[in-house]
Amino acid sequence: MTTMSYIAAIDQGTTSTRCIVFDVNGSIVSVAQKEHEQFFPHPGLVEHDALEIWANVQEVVQGALDEAALTTADIAAIGITNQRETTVVWDKATGRPVYNAIVWQDTRTDSLVKQLGEMVGPERFRERTGLPLATYFAGPKLLWLLDNVDGLRERAESGEVLFGTIDTWLIWNLTGGVQGGRHVTDVTNASRTMLMNLESLDWDETILTRMNIPAAVLPVIVSSSEVYGLCAGFLEGVPVAGALGDQHAALFGQTAFNTGDIKSTYGTGSFLLLNTGSKPVQSRHGLITTVAYKIGDAPAVYALEGSIAVTGALVQWFRDRMGIISKASEIETLAASVDDNGGCYFVPAFSGLFAPYWRSDARGVIAGLTGYITKAHIARAVLEASAWQTREVVDAMLADTGVELSELKVDGGMTANNLLMQLLADALDVTVVRPMVAETTSLGAAYAAGLAVGFWPDLDSLRANWHRAAQWSPAIDEERRAHEYHYWKKAVQRTLGWVENEESTR
Repeated sequence: MTTMSYIAAIDQGTTSTRCIVFDVNGSIVSVAQKEHEQFFPHPGLVEHDALEIWANVQEVVQGALDEAALTTADIAAIGITNQRETTVVWDKATGRPVYNAIVWQDTRTDSLVKQLGEMVGPERFRERTGLPLATYFAGPKLLWLLDNVDGLRERAESGEVLFGTIDTWLIWNLTGGVQGGRHVTDVTNASRTMLMNLESLDWDETILTRMNIPAAVLPVIVSSSEVYGLCAGFLEGVPVAGALGDQHAALFGQTAFNTGDIKSTYGTGSFLLLNTGSKPVQSRHGLITTVAYKIGDAPAVYALEGSIAVTGALVQWFRDRMGIISKASEIETLAASVDDNGGCYFVPAFSGLFAPYWRSDARGVIAGLTGYITKAHIARAVLEASAWQTREVVDAMLADTGVELSELKVDGGMTANNLLMQLLADALDVTVVRPMVAETTSLGAAYAAGLAVGFWPDLDSLRANWHRAAQWSPAIDEERRAHEYHYWKKAVQRTLGWVENEESTR
C-alpha cells in the first residue's frame, strides 16, 4: 500500500462543487463545498459557466486540504465524479470555453433530436448506445453548438477546439490545461453522450457520420480507474486516477458490485442504477442501458438506469422561486405538519419527463388543488413526487429484468430528510437503507482512484467499509398505496403534450 494517508474526491455537481477527503476506512476526513450560478436564458434552457466551475474546484480542493491541515504530500490520488451529459467545448490554445456549458437539464435540442430520429423515432440509436434520442444527452448538445456558434464547426474540424463532459474539462485542466493537459473521458461519461458504442466502448463512426460530428473534437475513452496523468499547478504531482459519472460513482460507493444490486441517489435529480453484470441489457420499458464502471483492463460492468430529472431541484425551486421556505431542511417540518397531501399531487416536469416516459413535451403540474390545500400539503406533495417517480422506475426495472426489489440502498443529500425516506418505503413497499457514509458519490470516485494506485487492494476491501446507518420500513397498507399511486399517474397524464412544436426551441 502507498505510504500516503488519504484520497481526495472532487464531486462536481449540478448546483455545487465539493471536495471530500477520505481515509482508508472510507470515512470522511474533511469537506469543502461551493455553489455555482445557474443561468436560465429562456424557459427550458439551463447553462453553467465552466470557468466558474473550474475556479470553484480549485477553491474547494484547497479548502478541504486546509480544513484537515493536509498538503499534497498527504494525498495518494484524486478522483473525479461529475454531473453527467453537461457539455463543454473550449479553445485548445487558450483554455476558454466557446460558449456556456449546456446543462443536462437543458431542452434546447428538442427539435434537433426529433430530426435525428428521422422515420425511426427515439429508438434510432438505442441498440448501439443504450439510449433513447432525448434532449438529456451530450451528443445532440455538441451538435447544437457546432451548428449555432459562429465558425465552431470549422474550428472543430481543424482540431482547434475540444469537446468534453465535465470530467473531461476538469481532467484536462488538472493535468496542465493548455500546457499539455490530457483530453480523456471515462467510459461511464462516454456512455452518456449517445456517441459511444456500448459493445466496443469506442466512439461509433456510424453515429458520428449521421450526426455530422468531427472525431477530432472528441476525447480518448479510458477506464474509470487508472492513472490519467499527474496534476500540475496547485496539486503538483498528485495522480488523477479515477473518474465516474455521478450516478455510476454512487453505485460504486455503495459497493453494488454484484449483478442485481441496486441503488438510488437523491440529489438535483434522482437516479436508480441496477447492476446487470458483464452484458448490456436493452430496456423495453423506458430505462437507459449504460456502463456502470470499468476498472483498468478488466471487462466493463453494465447497468440499467432510471433517470428522474427533478427531485431535489423541486425543493430548491420551492425555496428559491416560491420563497415558502428559507432553507431546504425546513420542508420536512412543514410537510410533516399534515398527515397527507390533501389530495394534491405535484409532478415536476420542469424539463419534460425522463424515465420511464421520455417526454420532452411535458411540463410541471400541481393537480387536485382545492380550497382546503395549504402550503404544508404542497410541501408534502413536493416530497411525495420523489417517492412516486422512484416507484415508476422500480416498476420498469422489474418489467425489464424480473428482479424483485428486496431493499433499496439510498444516498445523496436528500436522504437526510427522514420523512422522504419513510415516503419512499411506503411508495415502494420495501425497506429503505441509508449507509453510514451517505455521500457515496464522492466515495465512489475516491474508491476508483484509490484502486488505481493501490490505496485499496481490491473490491472486497471496499465492501468491508460499507455499514448500515438507518432504515425505514413500509407503514401504510396496500389499499392506500394503490389509491395514491393511481392519482399520481393521473397527475402525470396531465403534464403530457403541454409544449407544442413551435414552442420547443424558444
